[in-house]
Amino acid sequence: MNTGGNALPVSKAGVGLELTDVSVTIGADKLLIGISLRAEPGTITGLIGRNGSGKTMLLRAICGLVPLAQGEVVVAGQRVGKDVDFPDSIGVIIETPGFLPQYTAFENLKILARIRNRIGDAGIQSALEQVGLSGVKKRVGKFSLGMKQRLGIAQAIMEDPAVLLLDEPMNGLDNAGVREMRELFKALRDKGKTILLASHNPLDIEELCDSVYEMDGGVLTRVR
Repeated sequence: MNTGGNALPVSKAGVGLELTDVSVTIGADKLLIGISLRAEPGTITGLIGRNGSGKTMLLRAICGLVPLAQGEVVVAGQRVGKDVDFPDSIGVIIETPGFLPQYTAFENLKILARIRNRIGDAGIQSALEQVGLSGVKKRVGKFSLGMKQRLGIAQAIMEDPAVLLLDEPMNGLDNAGVREMRELFKALRDKGKTILLASHNPLDIEELCDSVYEMDGGVLTRVR
């Protein structure tokens, strides 16, 4: 808990996600330039842009995986890099999820759950049910791309985080799977989650997002 001079301003305490003038520089390359964004609980914010525009770097910066040259990131009331190195209440899919191929979906999630010890078997099972993998016994090495993507979504939601960062979460899903995951994300939004969704699919953006930002050359612009 922050107290005294380290207290978070009241204006930011209830915000799901807020970035203020965030820049990331690696060597001579300016990868993110003066990015500001605010996303409230119970909303889905869309992130669009071509490959290499900086979308994935932005998600990494929010997680604290790359140092900021300037600016501030606040996730569920915590200042990343100041209050915490990695936000306590965040679920993430960035690029292709990786799992141990010799284990089942349940076993993989159980290994991950031991890192924080926040959920037990029931929480893991609930996450698998939500993504349509309940009762699947085969090893992850035998999974289709779509099944692996569902498992990636399960690991992101299993600890009931306040904020979700989803980088192309529909990759590899068939039409039925896309519809199911859209409904899941809507349900999570309606439960008060703050969701940042990066997608190349205009239908995902149109159907799911309350606001939309475009990334181009490390610069973020609101387009809706």
